Amino acid sequence: MVVGEVSTSSQVLVIGGGPGGYAAALRAARLGRQVTLVERDAIGGTCLNVGCIPSKVLIHAAELAHLPTTTEGTGVQLRASVDLPAVQDHLREVVSGLTGGVSSLLATAGVTVVTGTARFSRPNRAAIAMGDRVEHIEFEEVILATGSRPIELDALPLGDERVVNSTGALFSFATVPAHLVVVGGGYIGIELGTAWAKLGAQVTIVEADETILPGMDRRLARVVARRLPELGIEVLTGTTATGLDDDGVVVTTPDGPRSLPATNVVVSVGRRPNTDDLGLDKVGVRVDQRGLIPVDPSRRAARHVLAIGDITDGPALAHKATAEAEVAARTAAGLDAQFDPAAIPAVVFSDPEIATVGLTADQATAAGAEVQRFVFPLSASSRARTIGATGGHVELVADAAGTVLGAQIAGPHVSELIGELTLAIEMAVTAEELAATIHPHPTMSEGVLEAAHGLLGMPLHVAAPRRG
Repeated sequence: MVVGEVSTSSQVLVIGGGPGGYAAALRAARLGRQVTLVERDAIGGTCLNVGCIPSKVLIHAAELAHLPTTTEGTGVQLRASVDLPAVQDHLREVVSGLTGGVSSLLATAGVTVVTGTARFSRPNRAAIAMGDRVEHIEFEEVILATGSRPIELDALPLGDERVVNSTGALFSFATVPAHLVVVGGGYIGIELGTAWAKLGAQVTIVEADETILPGMDRRLARVVARRLPELGIEVLTGTTATGLDDDGVVVTTPDGPRSLPATNVVVSVGRRPNTDDLGLDKVGVRVDQRGLIPVDPSRRAARHVLAIGDITDGPALAHKATAEAEVAARTAAGLDAQFDPAAIPAVVFSDPEIATVGLTADQATAAGAEVQRFVFPLSASSRARTIGATGGHVELVADAAGTVLGAQIAGPHVSELIGELTLAIEMAVTAEELAATIHPHPTMSEGVLEAAHGLLGMPLHVAAPRRG
């Protein structure tokens, strides 16, 4: 029962407790503002509870299960078995530890945390539904960080016990699926499909586009595409899922219809911003045709309203949301701040990992730059050879003056390398400066050094390009 219209007040109201929301709440509180954070589910949002973090736990477990295969030829023989309930218990333990840490930080910072669903009722007031009661919070500034949710397909309803979304692919399976069909060959589908294949499932990935990882650099996508069959994964591109039958998934391929055996189906075809039930009209905020909220560089969408994360333009990445949170919190605290990064890195935790930041050679050319590029193959990397993982490369893109514009990397642990190249782009570092920076030996990071020398026309461990 809803009783009365009594309200509390907060200088800054944050709606959504994911990586962007809780970071904004922490930063605003540490800047001296009174902050209330509203989260309808669990602190940490999708990323921490059912996305980025648990998926990486699963991927790590899959890597361990796959070790007996990867050690062939090294003189080391291993055996591995998978106890899936124990894996999932470990996954939940990791998530619980991290979410507990965030909750402790919020409490220490003095942030009031409210569990409920927020909807604007007035220009400066939000109604918070909490079961059978509603509370009202008046605010001076509000930061929207409501994130996104998986897109569903009518042809593959989640009501069918075989069909799950990306969350279900982490938590729902009691045993390793015998036959798993992953619908969607974007980064989430590739990560999940690869992990389950290494855990012992027979995996088929279905992608409507002509290539997997659409939108990623083509050379990076090709590295992953070559590896998937080696892992026993069947990839069907230019293919759409049209429904279910008794055996599994019905698809339409370039060669006609086909039925794919499937004990389980994962639908991973993208995400939709959570902006459709917030009462945004009450605070003067509009959304575009994609459901995204336009913002200015200070993250302001309207007077007293700021927005960050998946509900705004740009890649739907947790680290982008966290960076935007810093700007939004400072703006809400009355300080000057702008979100204007030179580049935002992106990583796919595939096999091998791939990472990209800045411009590809094609993008740089289209932007009018006189482009230089060099690709250093990991087959020439001493560290890659020591661990038996030579499939991949480091590609650097620079302008005529040698200023680094972009980097695309494929190989083991390249997620740990892309930060250096993001910094290089932010600082307008040149290939000469990168080449003059001593990198430790033998490491994967030497691939960056080698590619920089290559841009200068003086590669060390591969043949120099022919001149004239």
